[in-house]
Amino acid sequence: MRCAVGCGHVQRGVDVGYGIDGVRGDSAHPVSRGLACSRGISESADPDGEWLTRPLVRRGDDLVPTTWDLALARVAEEFEAATASSPHGLAVLGSGQQTNEAAYALGKLARGGVGTRNYDANTTLCMASAVTAYYEAFGADAPPPTYDDVPEAERHVVWGANPAAAHPVLFRWIRESADDGGLIAVDPVRSATAGAADRHVAPDPGGDLALARAVLALIVARGDVDGAFVEGATENFRALRDSLPAPARAARAAGVDPADVRALADALDAPTLLYWGMGVNQSARGTDTCRALIDLCLATGNLGSGSGPFSLTGQANSMGARVCASKGTWPGHRTFGDPDERAVVADAWNVPAGRLPDDPGPGPVGIVEAVGDEVEAVWTVATNPVASLPDADRVEGRLEDAFLVVQDAFRSETAELADVVLPAATWGETSGTVMNMERTVSRVRPATGTPPGIRQDLEIVAAVARRIAPDALDPRPDPAALFDEFAALTAGTTADCSGIDYDRLDADRAVRWPAPAADAAGGYRYRVDGGWAFPTASGRARFSTAAGAAGDRALPDPADDAYPLTLTTARVAADYNTGVRGRSEETAANDADGRSVARARVHPETLAEHLPPGAEPPAEPHFHSHLCVESRRGSVPVTADPDPGVPVGVVWLPIHHPMTNRLTVAATDPRSDEPNYKQCAVRLVAAPAAPEGDPTARGWKRRRR
Repeated sequence: MRCAVGCGHVQRGVDVGYGIDGVRGDSAHPVSRGLACSRGISESADPDGEWLTRPLVRRGDDLVPTTWDLALARVAEEFEAATASSPHGLAVLGSGQQTNEAAYALGKLARGGVGTRNYDANTTLCMASAVTAYYEAFGADAPPPTYDDVPEAERHVVWGANPAAAHPVLFRWIRESADDGGLIAVDPVRSATAGAADRHVAPDPGGDLALARAVLALIVARGDVDGAFVEGATENFRALRDSLPAPARAARAAGVDPADVRALADALDAPTLLYWGMGVNQSARGTDTCRALIDLCLATGNLGSGSGPFSLTGQANSMGARVCASKGTWPGHRTFGDPDERAVVADAWNVPAGRLPDDPGPGPVGIVEAVGDEVEAVWTVATNPVASLPDADRVEGRLEDAFLVVQDAFRSETAELADVVLPAATWGETSGTVMNMERTVSRVRPATGTPPGIRQDLEIVAAVARRIAPDALDPRPDPAALFDEFAALTAGTTADCSGIDYDRLDADRAVRWPAPAADAAGGYRYRVDGGWAFPTASGRARFSTAAGAAGDRALPDPADDAYPLTLTTARVAADYNTGVRGRSEETAANDADGRSVARARVHPETLAEHLPPGAEPPAEPHFHSHLCVESRRGSVPVTADPDPGVPVGVVWLPIHHPMTNRLTVAATDPRSDEPNYKQCAVRLVAAPAAPEGDPTARGWKRRRR
């Protein structure tokens, strides 16, 4: 499991010791049918990074080995002190890298055992804007289409996503379906997906909302709205229509040619799947832009077989975290603000309803900001906030002021700050289930044992619970029983998994929800007896009604005379998230001083105009060294690759380098709390000489075997 496509792998353990000896695609798995990407194979069989094999505790400046009993006793003592006056004194940051069972248990402990509102499951960093948009438009989370719709689509529009790098197996299916001129990529940068597309539309960074509104305005002006669908299955269209800008004006605001607007409008005149990813979600306008893309599907009747809005999820079990983890909703997408739903959860968990928070909390950025005020202790599980959160230097400073517990399989930048480190098993070593981006639940099983110092996430969560909330979890939880408990709590909800259990998964290998009975499985959502039924108050899908206000709201931290360039960030094919399993040459390179620095892509004209005095001339024809990218928050040494695929005035950096987020701004979407990762103002400056002991030169590589 390396991404949310949900490919099935067959893994073989080593004959002697611990570890994975071989990995291949599982030809019997109904999702991927034997396909697998090289990153999924290599990161399972041969991950880089420093494995954590024993609990560690801080002694002065050092992390030293200890026993599990001593580590857990220290954790319990500090967590109890942090929550002595308020349950919100403990913050918990989970991840889409846990199994459903571990995510459910962590949420149950945080929300029901402790009662903290300062809890997040990491999906706020990647999918919260899409989630919010789905709820506002359809009354429920998750994409309506499934992978079964990919071959049925006539056109494919990939907007603010690069599945050629991030989801290669899914992108293969898209290319096979779009083999006759049917693929358009929308991305400011010429990505691998854009390079494979039949047309590349390149809006300015932050111009996606204006572009989507331009396309809808043109569809309306040409009379291409699917009137029968709009009239019979939606509401709010007239208010949206009346607020639309002129197509040409919106195209100028987006930074695109009117011909690009026409091409997108033409594509939506046929059955079209409209995919989007982090380039849309990770913006202060993320929810509004997601809504605008859904509006395009609704206005053109692109809902049904071979069509519809399809957000591309990043982490392996991000969808599972959305359904199981009690982050933005209670299990099964039960609403936080509904007292009846809270009562159902409280009854199932046998806790007072008043203990459960009545709001989902402030999101990761808000949680970190609360350290030193409301929050005294922080527990991170399979996540690396020192590298992954925006304005990372400030995050590091805040976490240094908290009692920090890091639970992970690999040593990370966050682990370096920890007071206690709890070593956890990873994929191939753990048992449970996961959900992919199209709502399919699959089993995961261990192919190898682990050294005695390693425990599974679920075991660790239960061990902490025994000490701080003894009644929250079974002392030795069984994953199958815990899944049954979770599934029962989803009965009758829009994410009904009550018809799924381990026996069914063993027989069928994978089952898509909603699955309210043992013989039921989900397909295209909201289609009922040839018509449409949405879980909204009216039973109709809802157009957005904020076309003007969002587009008029300025993006945070725009370029100016002092910081004249715009930074954007994205993924590369070989690496994953913050790169603790390893960073490829696409992410990191050695500069003239031998430091491992981020690899920037910059248009040659931008380098020619903005290369600072004193910067090193190119040591090789293809890159510049002795450079820093600098924002109002931090400075990052880079090597700069001249790349005409990056727009003039833009600097591109990989999300996988741990220093990238020193530059990004901590502004968030006002409705989803998702950070604005994709745009901020920067400049190029000459790099100082590397100080002795520079942490960017650090290279971790130690194996468990």
